[in-house]
Amino acid sequence: MIVLIAPENDVTNEIEILHQLFQEGLEYYHFRKPHRNYQEHCDYLNQIDERYHNRIVVHYFHELVNGFNIKGIHFQEQKRRDHLDVPSNYFTELKMYGKTISSSFHEPEELENCVFEFDYHLLSPVFSSISKQGYNGRGFDVNHINKTIIGMGGVTTENLAEFNKLGYKGVGVLGGIWNSKNPVENFAKMQAFFNEQ
Repeated sequence: MIVLIAPENDVTNEIEILHQLFQEGLEYYHFRKPHRNYQEHCDYLNQIDERYHNRIVVHYFHELVNGFNIKGIHFQEQKRRDHLDVPSNYFTELKMYGKTISSSFHEPEELENCVFEFDYHLLSPVFSSISKQGYNGRGFDVNHINKTIIGMGGVTTENLAEFNKLGYKGVGVLGGIWNSKNPVENFAKMQAFFNEQ
């Protein structure tokens, strides 16, 4: 399973590359643009062919799920702590039927002890980040945790087997695709690796 995280700052030909990645088989695109407001989120989504909307997971403005046929919503760590670690009515205004719910974690123990049942969990940093300077990998081994955990941090076409050995069900990638000279080619290599598993 490959989760592609949106580049925080726009990349040249981003939407065009994204369409190519969807055509190549991308199933999980995490739309994470922290500096954009609600209208800018809508404008971005409207540039993407509607047939791919059901592969997009939003990090901000979860209410977008009501107006777009998107795949699901994602909770950053603090938002999860604020809304889901205590019983709340968070979902009452959201049309969540058939949608995915995921969250970010930075400590395996917190992930393991989390009682909310997420569809999948992003854990980082497994290896040193490509896109964030000074974000050093911690080599988390999650073989003992019976949850769907996606490893993030330092994902390249060369180290996918290492994530497998550590117990991950897939990878969350940002720099390994968006910072590469051939994002579509790199994605295809990663996809081929997981298809063989």
